[in-house]
This record gives sequence, structure tokens and C-alpha cells, in this order.
Amino acid sequence: MNARLEKLMLWLKDQQIDAAFISSPDNVFYLTRFRCEPHERLLGLAVFQEKEPLLICPAMEADDAKNAGWDKEILGYSDTDNPWDLAEERIKARLPRIRSWAVEKDHLNVSRYEELSLRYEDADFVSADNILNELRLVKDEQEIKLIKKACELVDFAVEVGVNELAEGKTELDIIAAIEYEIKKKGAGMSFDPIVLAGANAASPHGIPGLTKIERGQLVLMDLGVIYEGYCSDITRTVAFGDITDEQKNIYETVLKAEEAAVKLTKPGVKARELDQTARNIIQDAGFGKYFTHRLGHGLGISVHEYPSITETNEMELEPGMIFTIEPGIYIPGVAGVRIEDDVLVTEEGVEVLTGYSKSLQIIE
Repeated sequence: MNARLEKLMLWLKDQQIDAAFISSPDNVFYLTRFRCEPHERLLGLAVFQEKEPLLICPAMEADDAKNAGWDKEILGYSDTDNPWDLAEERIKARLPRIRSWAVEKDHLNVSRYEELSLRYEDADFVSADNILNELRLVKDEQEIKLIKKACELVDFAVEVGVNELAEGKTELDIIAAIEYEIKKKGAGMSFDPIVLAGANAASPHGIPGLTKIERGQLVLMDLGVIYEGYCSDITRTVAFGDITDEQKNIYETVLKAEEAAVKLTKPGVKARELDQTARNIIQDAGFGKYFTHRLGHGLGISVHEYPSITETNEMELEPGMIFTIEPGIYIPGVAGVRIEDDVLVTEEGVEVLTGYSKSLQIIE
């Protein structure tokens, strides 16, 4: 049994919970090394205190699960099967009666919850989200290695985007070039790329379109690469042609805030201190109301995962945690600037994993 599964099984035993039903592809991958995107089909991992776990997946994915290293039982079902009937039979062979299930309340949809509750009418349902978040919080050496590779690739993605900037090209033109070059590297994007020009960048997660790049604009690029199941996430903002002193001031304020939060990162510091440090710098410069989101988020198998780096989070940082630091200023109708790095908390302090230059670049 792998160490991750053993920790979950021990938690079930400590909490006196009979079984866990894990349904999110990211957590199934974390526990089994099997990556699957089932779409509307059922994917699940039933875990017990002492009995062998059961992986439930479409039959067409069963060989992929074996090839990923899963050597326990696989229930592979066809499109004409009712997977719940088959799973119930296999589960009851392990435990005839289940009085408590741990489920991912943040993921399990209503219809699947109803399937479980109808088949196990006497069972209570508790959350497995916290324990899964805790297990994934601190990355091991292999996870760190894969995330570092994803960060190398996302640095390259930014370089491609910057080199593609030209008057008359659209936001989507830039994205197409980035995606093509990343695919040539054998990787993919960890989320839909964002390239926003000029006033469009004042929407932090705006939707790129056919807006053309023009001189005098700031261009924001928020990009992520996924490599062997692990994600990176970077944002850089560059100037296309000369920009105004006001725009330069906005940029330098965000850069100062970002660098201060990075410098503060080390074991024992509370997550809220990072957010407050960056937020105070932006507030003192007169842009406080234009910094409209948290400072950062955890990063790993999911591009957004635990923890959330907010001004209210009392969690102390630990070695092995990886998260983003990404302050921004977004002024509607004017411009948006965000600068984002992926950082690893080390025993000594912090290692910045994304390396593309943060100095203001003016692209001619």
C-alpha cells in the first residue's frame, strides 16, 4: 500500500469512519497515480480502514490505471453497466454494512450523493476535504521536482508570448502561439491562458478575444503549464511601446508589493502576514481599492489548491509548501497589472520557482 493511502486509512481508523469515497480526478490521481478525466462517467476510489481499496473507472481506462502502477482491484465498467450497482456489490463484499462515509463535499455532486445515500441509508456522511488538503499541503521531493519542471516550461511560455507581441496581433493570436510551442515541448496548459491588452487587463480573469495589441498598452499574460500531472502558474505584465508615468507607477507599486511578500516567505510566518504586507504597500500608494483578490493560492496537482493566502489566514508556513504570490492593481477603463511567482517554502526561507524577469519590459 502506498504511503498516501496508508495515511488516509489511518485517519479513517482514528476518526472511526468506515470508508471514504474519493471522486475528484485530482485526489484519485494523488492517491493512485492514475490520471483520468471521466467527463460524465463515474470515477471513484473506495478506501477502507483495513480492507483493500477499490478503484472504479470506465473499462476503457482500466489498462491505463494498471500502467500507472495501480495494483489493487479495478472495477472497470462499460457504458451499458450501472457502475453504482457493480460498486455496491464489491464494496459490500468488503464491508456488509457501512455506517459512515467520508466524501469530498466540495466535489461530490447531488446525484452521486443521492446514489450513495440511497444505497447506504443508515450511513452518516462527513467531509474528507480537510484531511485530503492536509495530505497534499506539503510536497515531497518528486512533487517538487515535477513542479519545478512545470515552472521552467511556463517561463518559456511567457518568453514565447512576449516575443509574439506585435501591433495588430490579437490577444488570441498570442495565445495560439503559446499553446502551440508548449505542445511541441510535450506539455499542456494547466488552465485556459489569459492574454489581456490595455483596459481589458483591468478584469483580473478577463476573457481574451480579438482585441488588437496597440502601442502604449500594458499587456497582461497569466499562463500555466501542466507537466506529468503537476501545475505551474505565472503572470507577467509588459509594456508594448512607451507607457505613461502613471502606468509605470502602477507597475512599480505591484512589483514592490510582490517582492516584499516573497522576501517575507519562510517557515513560521503566517499566511496572512504575506497578504497584509503586499496589501499595505498597495494601500499606501493609493491603490488599495484596486487590489481586489487574495495574494495567492496553493499549487500542485490542481492549479488552485490549499492553502489560500489571504489576510485572514492564520496558518503558519511549513517547508515543502508551494503557492503563488500575485498582487495586482486593476483600474477599470485604464489598465491592469499583476505579477505572479510560484514559491517553495524551504528550511532556510524561500525558493522562487518561476524565473522570468519581473523588471518592467518595454517591447518595441
